[in-house]
Amino acid sequence: MNEDVTYFWTKDVDGRTRIGLTKAAHEALGEIKYAELPAVGDKVSQKDPFLSVEATKAVSEFNAPISGTVYAVNPALAKGYDALNSSADGVAWLIDVE
Repeated sequence: MNEDVTYFWTKDVDGRTRIGLTKAAHEALGEIKYAELPAVGDKVSQKDPFLSVEATKAVSEFNAPISGTVYAVNPALAKGYDALNSSADGVAWLIDVE
């Protein structure tokens, strides 16, 4: 994937940082079929791999935009990846980090 494009947004949620997919990520990847995310309690390090995605346009591994411990994973992802395929604001979030 193009390292010059921003694929993640971050947002403060209750003192933690929520990480989600940007519109640019949706356009580059296409429909997400599978995603491998860290689990609650896992540590992620900025610039180290934390997410693997299989999508219609690409199979990619992404580096974490920040460092911290995973506090939450989007519960909607337990049912499938529809939430990650949404371009609605705030829906396509991946993890919360503290």
